[in-house]
Amino acid sequence: MEKKAKIYIAGHRGMVGSAIIRKLKNEGFANFVFKTSSELDLTNQQAVSKFFADEKPDYVFLAAAKVGGIVANGTYRAQFIYENLCIQNNVIHHSYLNGVKKLMFLGSSCIYPKLAPQPLKEDFLLTGPLEYSNEPYAIAKIAGIKTCDAYRDQYGCNYISVMPTNLYGYNDDYHPQNSHVLPALIRKFHEAKTSGGKVVSIWGSGTPYREFLFSDDLADACYFLMQNYNDPNLINIGTGEDLSIKDLALLIGDTIGFEGEIEFDSTKPDGTPRKVLDVTKLHGLGWKHKTDLKDGIKLAYSDFLANHS
Repeated sequence: MEKKAKIYIAGHRGMVGSAIIRKLKNEGFANFVFKTSSELDLTNQQAVSKFFADEKPDYVFLAAAKVGGIVANGTYRAQFIYENLCIQNNVIHHSYLNGVKKLMFLGSSCIYPKLAPQPLKEDFLLTGPLEYSNEPYAIAKIAGIKTCDAYRDQYGCNYISVMPTNLYGYNDDYHPQNSHVLPALIRKFHEAKTSGGKVVSIWGSGTPYREFLFSDDLADACYFLMQNYNDPNLINIGTGEDLSIKDLALLIGDTIGFEGEIEFDSTKPDGTPRKVLDVTKLHGLGWKHKTDLKDGIKLAYSDFLANHS
């Protein structure tokens, strides 16, 4: 990407989008175009068409999406598939119509089959049934991957798809019902500590394994791939390391200083038993994550205290 190029980051106020902005600014980029959701409804085809025709961005990071944890995925199933399909279809198609040089589509590791072998290789896409709880979101993201590939095949567009693992970091969503597991646990343990609570109850059995990547590491990987990766098909972004939800809870509780008990509500769903990405392809290109999980949780908790608590 040329330093003077105009860059559009869809979803710039979210955790991923804001991390990408920080990375690009640190690398010397300054020509950005931003629109909040109130200024530009990405589900509105006419509005997106006008935006791209007016602004003519050179590069696009498609990080805008309707997202949430296991509760949100189960509650807003229709909205998750409809809104995400609308957003990505509009942005990808109008990027093509307006000559965008390169587009990065950000998906999610939930695209892989529920019972796929571990670690999850890129080739495992569409080889088995999805996890029911996040199926609408996953189907939308799979459609986004295939849309990028189709536009590459038919029109020669340099559109790439990246699949991040579970993310956390600065500017995360700590909503009590709709957030993902790591920020949700930060909030639970913080509130228990400050209120003098003796017990923190966590959904599920605590036995599923999950992988976590710090948001600024993701942004670093996205920048690296925009500079160095131009191939068809998706590429995983992660650490290649995972731990159980129980061990994650113990780590977060220790970081926050919670001294009470942790109980697991096994009447609530666990989701996929294990989900860790195979990052051989990414490592082969020369990129590896920098932030250790323990250090990352400390950074995230500091951000929570400063901006969200």
